[in-house]
Amino acid sequence: MNVQSVKQRFGIIGRSEALNRALAKAIRVSNTDLSVLIQGESGVGKEVISKIIHQLSARKHNTFIAINTGALPEGTINSELFGHEKGAFTGATSDRKGYFETASGGTIFLDEIGEMPLDTQAFLLRVLESGEFIRVGSSKVQKTDVRVIAATNVDLIEKVRQGKFREDLYYRLNTVPIMVPSLKERREDIYMLFRKFAIDFAEKYHTDAIQLDPEAKELINNYNWPGNVRELRNVVEQLSILIEEKLITRDRLVDLIPNIETRYLPKRIEDKKSDNLEEREILYKVLFDMKNDLNDLKSLIFELIKTNDLRVSDVSGLKQMALTSPRPMYHEMQSQDDDLNEYFEEHQHEDTSSGPVIVSDDQYDDMEVVENNLSLEEMEKDYISKALKKYNGKRKEAAAELGISERTLYRKIKHYDI
Repeated sequence: MNVQSVKQRFGIIGRSEALNRALAKAIRVSNTDLSVLIQGESGVGKEVISKIIHQLSARKHNTFIAINTGALPEGTINSELFGHEKGAFTGATSDRKGYFETASGGTIFLDEIGEMPLDTQAFLLRVLESGEFIRVGSSKVQKTDVRVIAATNVDLIEKVRQGKFREDLYYRLNTVPIMVPSLKERREDIYMLFRKFAIDFAEKYHTDAIQLDPEAKELINNYNWPGNVRELRNVVEQLSILIEEKLITRDRLVDLIPNIETRYLPKRIEDKKSDNLEEREILYKVLFDMKNDLNDLKSLIFELIKTNDLRVSDVSGLKQMALTSPRPMYHEMQSQDDDLNEYFEEHQHEDTSSGPVIVSDDQYDDMEVVENNLSLEEMEKDYISKALKKYNGKRKEAAAELGISERTLYRKIKHYDI
């Protein structure tokens, strides 16, 4: 079965290359029993991909169960997944089969796998490796034949580094990775999806399908859609219900959905190194501020020497300051160094006995030098605190000011205990 026929069978709209690659990989892996890890932002349709894999597999006539592991309480998740014996805990009045026992011969889709507790991860790893599990409160080992498809909208590698996700389980689940693109990565599909949802809701509510004028269409295509396909579908349903006139203008669209006018600058697609890049942005900002301060100081010294006809006994300190500065700063200040040298050469033989003289430090007693805290972490913490204070604790605005994501800002607030 090819990608186009799968789109027609499952009602998938889109022509982007990234979407086609994800579907092609799902088709190829469907007839195997390999574990699959589906990655992508919330609302991109990861569960749809899991259903395609199940329906194209030899297990299609058996049970398919979709479970949001992040929604299961930590105290009951083991019982939900693996079952329990009567009396295993308070309220266990009878034996109960878990999802892995119920779905034997079929497929289990574990969404938000990154939120699974560590002890449950150990049980899941055993199921994946040997097909064995034990009910809560029992000592009897049972067998199951279940294919596991997992999904996540977070970086599991980062979770592994933090000790919140088992490394062996990650590599066991990640046998076949499938990346589902976000809506902003497939902008050519946005209006196609809008039209499909508009027709669907027109049939559902027995009315005419809504349409967009050119300006409203441009607004729809330029919006970033953080909620992806799920958000787009909800917007179309809202418009289909609330708007009587079926040709929607830009102004009417903004009246009903103010956030639709929000524009976003182009951003690198986040990968496992994105947090490091965002941290580097803060450090660059600190270094640029330091550079400006040094440039101002050097210009001031040069002007004082030139306008007051001062003599300097040794300029090596000035040159050393430039040489030990960040490399770009040295090049920008080089011309000023040349001017200083030229000035010193012209005046070195002049009689300056009656004029003011700048002498070297060794003619004075030692003095105490109080150094500023040059820790990069302290400077980063200080910038974050100032940004939060500037915007009265509003993280979204503070993150935009710092040039990092709101998620990264939240993590750093916890890290620095701000």
